Amino acid sequence: MAAVTQALPLACPMLLLLCSAPGAGAQAGQGFQLRQPQKEMSVMVGETLTLTCTVTEGFPIGPVKWLKDWGSGNETIYDQKNPHHRGMRAVDGSSTDHTILIRDVRPEDAGTYYCVKFRKTDTGDELYRRGEGTVVSVQARPSNPTVSGPSHRAEPGKTASFTCKTGGFFPSDIRVKWFKDRAPIQAQPIRITPGPSNFTYNMSSTVTVTLQKDDIRSELTCEVQHATLTAPLTRRYRLGQILRVPPNVLVAQLPDPVGLNKTVNFTCDVQGFYPGSVSVTWLENGTEMNTGSPPRPTETPEGFFELRSTVAVQAVQEKNGSVFSCRVVHEGRDPIIGRAVLWVTAPGGCGAGGCVPHAPRSLLAPAGAHLLSSPGLWLGMLLEKAILSLVLFFLFKRWQA
Repeated sequence: MAAVTQALPLACPMLLLLCSAPGAGAQAGQGFQLRQPQKEMSVMVGETLTLTCTVTEGFPIGPVKWLKDWGSGNETIYDQKNPHHRGMRAVDGSSTDHTILIRDVRPEDAGTYYCVKFRKTDTGDELYRRGEGTVVSVQARPSNPTVSGPSHRAEPGKTASFTCKTGGFFPSDIRVKWFKDRAPIQAQPIRITPGPSNFTYNMSSTVTVTLQKDDIRSELTCEVQHATLTAPLTRRYRLGQILRVPPNVLVAQLPDPVGLNKTVNFTCDVQGFYPGSVSVTWLENGTEMNTGSPPRPTETPEGFFELRSTVAVQAVQEKNGSVFSCRVVHEGRDPIIGRAVLWVTAPGGCGAGGCVPHAPRSLLAPAGAHLLSSPGLWLGMLLEKAILSLVLFFLFKRWQA
């Protein structure tokens, strides 16, 4: 027992020398393993990214960190000493499971992530083991597309351009198809531009269409296809939003002169216009008439509008030859005017080109002058005189006999 006691002071320094001898920590850590199994990952914007890393327990002493990319441009994603990094531990307090989570993934989170084991030394932490890296690609779904058209309406036969836009997507590969009703139409090449944040893109596609009169209920469809979509995104645009079809205006002319003091109706038919916003005004010899509340347009099965406006007029002699005009203003454009003339029958009959109004008595020829102007009457008077002369001549011969 005394020999053992005497040997203890000698054994302790020997153990201390062994523990501090070069290579002792490396020998103790020869069984250390770091596993980062994921080689590639793809995640959608807004989702949670899970990066897996496990290590064996024990030596060497030192922290485990997560770095994004490698070299001078690397970025620390998780460090136990700094909780403000993007990553957070999936299992708190574990000495072997160093899996981290990155919540609400953004496009700029794309890159290669490394799980790294450091070893404590007298001069600080030094790299001890590094995982093979996990390449993370972030996919961003395109926003719901929008379709815009001209700022002003256009008439049939004119061309109009329409633009479909979407943005915030990644990767940049995107396809767009256009349809008019269900028929595909050719568009201009799409335009890809950088998005509002890194690693995202915007898209713009334009198509030009020649408008037709029957396009009131036609639709354009923009269809967007992208790797992040299980079904295409679509947006429709109704061509009736920018189409304008001017009206046809017809005022029927009364077929015959109208009897004095009769009430007649002038009718204005406004047909085949779109949209239904229209104003109708009646004028008598250029002066606006008060016709009361205007009629409301009605829609036809084809989507056009029409209306009929009627004005009642008393056929007095003072209105003979008056011009009645139907003035139609559609969508604030130049007025379209239809006209008709009122002819009134004079008390003594009608003259050429309608009924001639009575002239004042002072403007008429002297009484009976119109009889002398008739060739028939002159011929009758000559025949009468000739017959009278023959009778007198016959009587004179008999008297001589």
